[in-house]
Order: sequence, then structure tokens, then C-alpha cells
Amino acid sequence: MRSVISVYVENKYGVLARVAGLFMRRGFNIDSLTVSETEDSRYSRITITMDGDENSREQLISQLTKLQNVRSVKLLGGDSTVEREIMLIKVKNTPENRSEIMAATEIYRAKIIDYTTDAMCVEVTGEPSKIKAFIEVMKPIGIVEMCRTGVVALDRGANVLEK
Repeated sequence: MRSVISVYVENKYGVLARVAGLFMRRGFNIDSLTVSETEDSRYSRITITMDGDENSREQLISQLTKLQNVRSVKLLGGDSTVEREIMLIKVKNTPENRSEIMAATEIYRAKIIDYTTDAMCVEVTGEPSKIKAFIEVMKPIGIVEMCRTGVVALDRGANVLEK
């Protein structure tokens, strides 16, 4: 089961290493990890996606709350959460597939950010499922390389991560 965990931490040296180390010690793989300062530069938000059963997830959340410099931990998901990811993907550009790339870019509301006679670089922003679908459309065209940011997520509305 896929889980998105938001960890609100003090913006201090070594905090990310302690958080990632907890996953390593427990033998869990982090599918994606994003970290950035929050609206208050003293704090950062770490967004982690992982696969695991409910028991494992609850155990990790409990352990995360005990770590030094961790202010709060929250499981995100469902209709009450907004999730986004950014991907840059470079695909082969030939006269035969150019219109297909441009059509897919328009359908997925993506942007062509670099264009050469042999490759196009496209920026796609959206939910992880949209990113995965775009990748599947581009596979037959020929993916040269790609890079994804990982998930960032917030609760909808006035819901706030406890600080």
C-alpha cells in the first residue's frame, strides 16, 4: 500500500540523515523524498512516499515522532490531499514522431522546454498517475532520459500540519 508521509522538522544539520536512517534501519525503501524550507525558514517539510502495510506504516510514523528535531508527522492521502510532482523527460525528436509528441504535450498540459532536431525536453506537472501515464505514452517514441522530483503534498483547505 502506497503511503505519503509529511514530516515537519527543524531546519538543522543532520535531520534528513536521521529520518532516512530510520527507514534504512527498519528495512523500508523510500519511493520518493522531497525536502524544502517551509513558510518559516526555521523549519522544513519532508514528504516521503513509501510502500508498506498499515502496521509497518504506523510503526514508522511512531518512530519518526520520537526523532530529535521532528516537530510533527502526518499521514496524507485520499481526497483531502493535493499531490503534485514534476518530471523532465527528453524524448527522441524525428519528423515522424514530432506531431505525436506535440499532441501528447498538449493533451497532458505539459510544456516543451527544449527543442533540438534530434530531441525534445518536456516538463510535466501533476499527480503521480499523470506522470506515469505520460511516460507510457512516450515509451514507444523513445525516452532518452528523464528526471522526477518526487511527490509534494498538502492537505486541502484549512487543514494544517501540527507544528
